[in-house]
Amino acid sequence: MAAQPPPAPPAVEARFADLCKELGVGEGVAGEAAALLDEAKGALLGAPSVGGRSAKDAERLCFAFVLYCSVKLKGRKEGSGIRLCEILKGCKLKYDDFFKEMQQIGLKIEKILESRYGRDWEGQLELKQLESLVNLLADASRFYRKAYNELFSSSSTDQEPGSATNTPDYILFGWNLFLMLRSRSPELFKDLVSCIHGLVAVLAILLIHVPAKFRSFTIEGSSHLIKQTEKGVDIIASLCHNYHTSEERLKEMMDKSHKAIEDLFGMKTLSASKCKTENLDKIDTDGLMCFNGLIDEESFQLNLEKLEKLCNSDSWEGELDLNSFLSNDYVPSAEKSSGGSTNLGCSKRAFETLASPTKTIKNMLTVPCSPPSPVNGGAVKIVQMTPVTSAMTTAKWLREVISSLPEKPSSTLQQLLSSCDRNMTNDVTKRVSIVLEAIFPTKSAADRGGSIGLNCANAFDVPWAEARKMEASKLYYRVLEAICRAESQNNSVNNLTPLLSNERFHRCLIACSAELVLATHKTVIMMFPAVLENTGLTAFDLSKIIENFVRHEETLPRELKRHLNSLEEQLLESMAWEKGSSLYNSLIVARPSLASEINRLGLLAEPMPSLDELVARQNVLVEGLPATPSKKRVAAPDDNTDPRSPKRLCNESRNTVVERNLQTPPPKQSHIVSANLKAKCHPLQSTFASPTVNSPVGGNDKCADITVQIFFSKILKLAAIRIRNLCERVQYVEQTERVYNVFKQILDQQTALFFNRHIDQIILCCLYGVAKVCQLELSFREILNNYKREPQCKPEVFLSIYVGTRNRNGILGSRHVDIITFYNEVFVPAAKPFLVSLIASGTRPEDKKNPNSQISGSPKPSPFPNLPDMSPKKVSSSHNVYVSPLRQTKMDLLLSPSSRSFYACIGEGTHAYQSPSKDLAAINSRLNYNGRRINTRINFDMVSDSVVAGSLGQPNGGSTSLDPAAAFSPASKKRKPDT
Repeated sequence: MAAQPPPAPPAVEARFADLCKELGVGEGVAGEAAALLDEAKGALLGAPSVGGRSAKDAERLCFAFVLYCSVKLKGRKEGSGIRLCEILKGCKLKYDDFFKEMQQIGLKIEKILESRYGRDWEGQLELKQLESLVNLLADASRFYRKAYNELFSSSSTDQEPGSATNTPDYILFGWNLFLMLRSRSPELFKDLVSCIHGLVAVLAILLIHVPAKFRSFTIEGSSHLIKQTEKGVDIIASLCHNYHTSEERLKEMMDKSHKAIEDLFGMKTLSASKCKTENLDKIDTDGLMCFNGLIDEESFQLNLEKLEKLCNSDSWEGELDLNSFLSNDYVPSAEKSSGGSTNLGCSKRAFETLASPTKTIKNMLTVPCSPPSPVNGGAVKIVQMTPVTSAMTTAKWLREVISSLPEKPSSTLQQLLSSCDRNMTNDVTKRVSIVLEAIFPTKSAADRGGSIGLNCANAFDVPWAEARKMEASKLYYRVLEAICRAESQNNSVNNLTPLLSNERFHRCLIACSAELVLATHKTVIMMFPAVLENTGLTAFDLSKIIENFVRHEETLPRELKRHLNSLEEQLLESMAWEKGSSLYNSLIVARPSLASEINRLGLLAEPMPSLDELVARQNVLVEGLPATPSKKRVAAPDDNTDPRSPKRLCNESRNTVVERNLQTPPPKQSHIVSANLKAKCHPLQSTFASPTVNSPVGGNDKCADITVQIFFSKILKLAAIRIRNLCERVQYVEQTERVYNVFKQILDQQTALFFNRHIDQIILCCLYGVAKVCQLELSFREILNNYKREPQCKPEVFLSIYVGTRNRNGILGSRHVDIITFYNEVFVPAAKPFLVSLIASGTRPEDKKNPNSQISGSPKPSPFPNLPDMSPKKVSSSHNVYVSPLRQTKMDLLLSPSSRSFYACIGEGTHAYQSPSKDLAAINSRLNYNGRRINTRINFDMVSDSVVAGSLGQPNGGSTSLDPAAAFSPASKKRKPDT
């Protein structure tokens, strides 16, 4: 008898129904979820998309998203208690995998979700805020575990981090005490800095109450408690020194903790000086409080259970299992289940960390614990940079450098403001008050008629918001004064009135100050670009102030410079190209041929809201507002004045600014070079003039012309770096210049390809187009697999690309397609002439070897000489060989005159009395040696501040022969990556 075939696997609907039963989902929510799945499964579970996941992984993500949407958008109203952490555990997913894919899944079924739950479905889901909260709690829990293990010892503290059952009771008690503080005052803990202050307060309470035998140190000579008074060790001062917290704020947190303990356990606070316990021996007890019976053996377990019950919150944080963070189990692992499913992206992220030079070097970097100052005598303690140390060191900079400044403009700034045609001091102070109130609202939710939620800034604690407003205003005044001083020294500036009366300039400066304050504290309820939305600015506006801000604030910590660099890349790569960007208001002036397409797509920015409108939004009553452009003003087609798009051209001399120099124009771009040379002569005030105003430098150029050229030069610089990196990854570095030239021509002559898109989408298509023309063995699959290793990679870049369409009635619509569809339908028709030119030109004459132009065996000069000199520099496309010149200052420190002759440094001979040409030949022969590999590694003990990025130079070698055959055959769908 023939064996019966195995039963067919259950259908998708049956598997989803089983999941709902397993999780105990109510019938109403289960029915809603099933209906949503029925509508969405075609888009989510159809043919695998480019760079997509396996069918099983896609199904688990689909189930989790559909179920969470149904529970969050409908089930909450019906009292469904299923939480996100339970959904992910049932679907065997981790938080990071879920959050990473949700944006793309939401885009695929956006219309379905809008029809069922309204246009605000994304805001109601609060996924972005929850993702930030997960990251915040993960960082806080890692800090707490590390600090606890430094202060306390236990036989069970060395257990595996994933084992929750072995977590010491004292560490669990402290974590739950912190969670109780969060539940009592959630508005106090919306940022990482506040959370660290709360956790340090908990550590202080544990030091006072946990038996001394559990400490990992003794009071005498302890490296943990180094602050001493005449009466003994000062615990509070010592903890503040160790963890860079504010002593005043830490004491406030301890007072709140004492009040919470009194309310929960019914205990009375006692002065520590009256408590005669061995815990307090040799400790200065002045100002310290304690509780009898808080951690006694008889009552400890009962007190711990009370804390755990209280921490089961019903708020939006109830979506998460907060106790799981302490055991490092905040990402529910599928490997722990019986199914043993693999965790999405785990191996990929591990490989990226090793493969990416950027991530590797960032992990290698160490930073000082605190900025050098006279207080610490310039002593620098080296620690590894983490999100917590980054936040606490930058918060210390705000506290020590910025908070000490006067609340009002300094006398120097007031003098500069009064030197204008009219005194601008009142206008400046009133403006900063209004704009910062829009960013950090201090009115209660009840006063505004709203509710406190994760998506609204109303959840700010009023004292916290007032403190952040004060920090932002002081930083704003400081940078404004520096800019005014620099402008007043410019020979072409006779009057500061045009600059200081420009509304957009001030708002950009205020917004940048506020963003740095928010970035320092790492809040989860005001994430970028919220600062733009609240001030009425666009991404293009902000992109023009970043360089000037960094240049004029010399004390800005390195981490904040990196934050601004990251923001600038986001603005350049996609945000400035989005619909509603003020870039388009300058483009229609600088490139009139694009006006019809810009108007057809409705891309122009709305007028910037006036200060009166900001006041109306926040219900702020301020008298005597400075005159500002009104939104009601109607501009003529050729009248692009301030309210519509006062595009200030981005300032130029970038030298010392952000870590990557994105400003220098690329070679053979004469019109951009000319624009940059002109921009160097421009005073800052001209960069904020209306696009239609003639350039002050002279000539027929409008301000919009130079603004667009400067912006495009930044785009080209960023693209050049990314093209170089990608070509190195796919091991076709010799094609770098061809890809770059195609990209440059598209930006200049087919600018509309960038509208509503990401520049990486164009880069990927350029690389594949060049590969097709040159008949390289390079598929889209390989390109995308290598692109995923780039630090800026996001799945939506190659999975969801905007394509404009029109229906039968001529109404403009849109759809999102994958990268291959975009390449075949949109990119090739637009870029074909530029790719054909590669075939026609073949190998450029200047690429041919000229024996008189360079020494045989020497590296070919880089075709991109204007790129920043990244160091260390990769000097071999096929070997991981990097060269970094030793700075003279570091060389002098390392080598004494007597011992310097024993070392060979860059620029010195490899052998005594040997000519440089022989040295170069010896180095080249070693690099080209293909024999046995020597088991040694270069140890870079010193890494420069620039991230390792290499150069854009091509290696030696002949040109690639170009055969036009099959150059433009459509990309095959069979070649889609499925990773």
